[in-house]
Amino acid sequence: MLTSFIEGLLCCLSSKSTNVVVPVETSELADGYEFVEVKPGRVLRVRHIIPDRPVVEEPTGTGGIVSCKRKITVYRNGQLFIENLGEEQKNCQDGETEPNNPVEVELRDSRNSSPTVSLPEAKSESPTAGKEGTAETGAREKAPAAGQTDQLQQPRKRRWKPKRTVIIDCERKISACKGTHADVALFFIHGVGGSLDIWGNQLEFFSKLGYEVVTPDLAGHGASSAPKIAAAYTFYALAEDMRLIFKRYARKRNILIGHSYGVSFCTFLAHEYPDQIHKMVMINGGGPTALEPSLCSIFNLPTCVLHCLSPLLAWSFLKAGFARQGAREKQLLKDNNAFNVSSFVLRAMMSGQYWPEGDEVYHAEITVPVLLVHGLHDKFVPIEEDQRMAEILLMAFLKVLEDGSHMIMMECPQAVNTLLHEFILWEPATLPPPKKDSKTRPETAKARTENSKASSDPSNVRPATARQTSSNSGTVEKPDSKTKK
Repeated sequence: MLTSFIEGLLCCLSSKSTNVVVPVETSELADGYEFVEVKPGRVLRVRHIIPDRPVVEEPTGTGGIVSCKRKITVYRNGQLFIENLGEEQKNCQDGETEPNNPVEVELRDSRNSSPTVSLPEAKSESPTAGKEGTAETGAREKAPAAGQTDQLQQPRKRRWKPKRTVIIDCERKISACKGTHADVALFFIHGVGGSLDIWGNQLEFFSKLGYEVVTPDLAGHGASSAPKIAAAYTFYALAEDMRLIFKRYARKRNILIGHSYGVSFCTFLAHEYPDQIHKMVMINGGGPTALEPSLCSIFNLPTCVLHCLSPLLAWSFLKAGFARQGAREKQLLKDNNAFNVSSFVLRAMMSGQYWPEGDEVYHAEITVPVLLVHGLHDKFVPIEEDQRMAEILLMAFLKVLEDGSHMIMMECPQAVNTLLHEFILWEPATLPPPKKDSKTRPETAKARTENSKASSDPSNVRPATARQTSSNSGTVEKPDSKTKK
């Protein structure tokens, strides 16, 4: 603590940063680690594991086809209205199905503090409808009575007009992704202050099952290069890095797993490449709101001050990021290189979180099935934000782990691995095709007359199991059985 304070004081006096903004020294030269130059002078460390599969299988399951139909309407007062369309079956994660009747969900913009305004009604055919103020009604209408004056003077609800309407109409084929399938790749993306090492348990678990896994270090984190300009850590700069990494290692069916700030990059990729993203997992990612840096934040302080406060920030991260603050949790932070970034990078990352496009409408347009994992003791992301995300998304499953917090993949690795694996293997139940009713040719009046005559003759009576042939209709009928085509 004293050393950090002295270094920060020298930084303020000399106007130079004491933080060494270079990649963290690493001795990991084993197979699986690569250094990818996404831009000139911008190098990211990537761990890419291609396991030796004893058996390589081709995907044989038909999977399930889900019809994604919804209408998203945004009104001028900021109100959002989502209507799910279609008569298809909604498939749950446990394999059960429930009818997906047309449902209208009214969602209020979380950023709009104004009271909820009723939805606009159908426009009247009268030419005076929709005009503000008082309008003349013509000679056909009489003047209002004195008792009705107060009723007419009451304020009328304003009819908001739609600002924008988005129609989604597509079909997605969702199938189980096994480790023996060569067309599957898992991408893990960490958040602010993390590194690819925080996914150690997940990488080991899924690579042993035969999955191909890819996880990068964000710029300024882990062993990736750390530019000395703040513009290198904006959302758009980091999202472009993730786009290049994805295009380099992508397979036919890709599954994105993001944590915290990394969820925003997964959402960006799922929106840009909906046909290549098969499934997505959000771990403590927060609500579907546009990113905007806070003006009153401790991270707006000068870099030298943040360097002085770095021990306090690390202690605060331990308190808020873990459900328990023991020796095990401290060792996890040290071993997994978590929250081990320079004050300059930390300040630039927090102030660069500007993404106005990532609002509720942006998330509502995503058709990728999503699993949301939330740690109950998370002090960074309230559970209400993940619940809001589950409401906005088209296909979302929310799972809450009671023993975890923000760094849940490090606290409860077995539970997280089990949830991820079950979701990766999940596929919608294939509904049997509807049975067509057998259509038989109706009997003519002449045939009914001949049959009645034949039945009245005792010599023509046959056993019930014998086939009766009609000479007029040409059909063969079996008593007590349905006609087969």
